[in-house]
Amino acid sequence: MGNSSDRQVPRLEDVAARAGVSHQTVSRVVNKHPNVSKATRERVEAVIAELGYRRNTAARSLVTRRSQTIGVLGTELGQYGPANTLLGVQQAAREAEYFVSIAALKESGADSIADAVRHFTDQGVDGIIVIVPREGTLQALEELNLAVPVAVVGTGGAGRFSGAMVDQKLGARLAVAHLISRGHRRIGHISGPQDWIDAAARTAGWREEMAEAGLEADLLVEGDWSAGSGYRIGQGLAEKRSATAVFVGNDQMALGMLRAFGEAGIRVPRDVSVVGFDDQPEAAYFMPPLTTVRQDFEELGRRCMDMMRAQIEDGAAGSTTVVNPELVVRASTSTMHISAPRQAPR
Repeated sequence: MGNSSDRQVPRLEDVAARAGVSHQTVSRVVNKHPNVSKATRERVEAVIAELGYRRNTAARSLVTRRSQTIGVLGTELGQYGPANTLLGVQQAAREAEYFVSIAALKESGADSIADAVRHFTDQGVDGIIVIVPREGTLQALEELNLAVPVAVVGTGGAGRFSGAMVDQKLGARLAVAHLISRGHRRIGHISGPQDWIDAAARTAGWREEMAEAGLEADLLVEGDWSAGSGYRIGQGLAEKRSATAVFVGNDQMALGMLRAFGEAGIRVPRDVSVVGFDDQPEAAYFMPPLTTVRQDFEELGRRCMDMMRAQIEDGAAGSTTVVNPELVVRASTSTMHISAPRQAPR
């Protein structure tokens, strides 16, 4: 009686024969190509499960001369947006059966970026995905004249680079339009650091939506993404009482602001409406539950990997893909009441 080591490992050709399809069709199913009918895909996947077929990535690498490894270069990963963008990219890479090598940088200077890229080059990665929160990173990458495909997450493609991004400006406009529809006219904005690409885009969206409605966009305060900065800014706004609504650049700063308002006796949303950005998991449990703008990081990661694979496997040129955000309405916004605070004299 033979043992488990005597069993023949199922091959791609075995799956094809059992499913009654060509080995090219099996390859398309395994590699998740879209041009396979649902019925055929399900039949092939059932045979794969029955036979216990596993793709031999080592053998495939010898044939394709590719490492099946993607380098992911990330900075500011302690922040919610970059951290969840990384998770989305990792998940999409695994689903596409690519290994992921991560270089997390404390700073995004040209020397740090160059060191990380050399590390990836030594590993023989097939491509590099860069999570870009700040300006200047693209220029540093361009100067390196990389020989592998590059996909930039957080901004549109530039030159030969692909770009995957959430439409931050649209998200800001959705937030402000929601407040305007509730009767608010004095709408302030608490932004993130303006050297962050996302923060600058959200500020631009706030300005554009206010201008389109004929409203003055003159109440802008810059924070640092932290709840502490939202708390301190909220204390100042509570004193001045110069706005009936505030669009906050992220949920963490909104959390701090809600506490500051509560301590000052300002009722949200009766006195002031508040909208955040990100829809982090805790946002639904703030007091009150936070109206915010949701970013789909999983979809962002998937689209980024689709672009990366198109460049690696098909030689496609760089392109840009944009994921639309979604407004999530909860209890922190309402129609402006007569008792809402009025603009303080200047």
